[in-house]
Amino acid sequence: MRILVTNDDGINAPGLVVLEQIAHEIAGPAGEVWTVAPAFEQSGVGHCISYTHPMMIAKMAARRYAAEGSPADCILAGVYDVLQGARPDLVLSGVNRGNNAAENALYSGTVGGAMEAALQGIPAIALSQFLGPETEDLADPFEAARVHGAAVVRRLLDKGRWDGGDYRLFYNVNFPPIAAAKVRGMKAAAQGWRTDTFFGVKPHISPSGRKFLWITGGPQHLPTAPGTDVAVNLDGFISITPMRADLTAHDVLADLEVLLA
Repeated sequence: MRILVTNDDGINAPGLVVLEQIAHEIAGPAGEVWTVAPAFEQSGVGHCISYTHPMMIAKMAARRYAAEGSPADCILAGVYDVLQGARPDLVLSGVNRGNNAAENALYSGTVGGAMEAALQGIPAIALSQFLGPETEDLADPFEAARVHGAAVVRRLLDKGRWDGGDYRLFYNVNFPPIAAAKVRGMKAAAQGWRTDTFFGVKPHISPSGRKFLWITGGPQHLPTAPGTDVAVNLDGFISITPMRADLTAHDVLADLEVLLA
């Protein structure tokens, strides 16, 4: 199996090392693991691509490259330049430092990388490690992902649904913010919504007198509706959310057609 790996925390991120270990375990001795990751952190860039300017790419080691672009850029670079059209069998994106559950998934470069792979017709999984008070006390905050990651990927490859249509499925996986031994299993979960948690801005005046704005986030440990991703994670389970890039509100189409008639 040929696996292409990327992330949004950057080529030197510890979570990328975890994902490369997972990928090597899945690929096996006869397989190939290729890494194309952002040269610098790209958290929060979503599914953006560097459409209006070029990006530099550099070989860091055998089958390991850094690109000055987003995770989606890295997928394009990996498929069409690094691999010279020899398409990967699977794309893995992560392991992100912090959860990409609920509304975070919409901003996530980790999810954006998996989404681009799906748009390219390649099976893809995004993986993120929820952090919290308990992971702060662990020698390895990525312990849950490191221990259980390969099993999750294998389960999805063996049992998951992988369709071949337009806007094909990909998967968003979040590991709970606990020690690996306390993980209670895996659960399929819808994307949740954290009530009263929004991104905002905080003004800051620089020494030169110029005004800058810092983006601020909200509390990450507010539970979402029962059975959705954050609630499942906070209950000790690995959440697995099937996703598509199709943004159409299909539940509204029929009513809208009547209203416009």
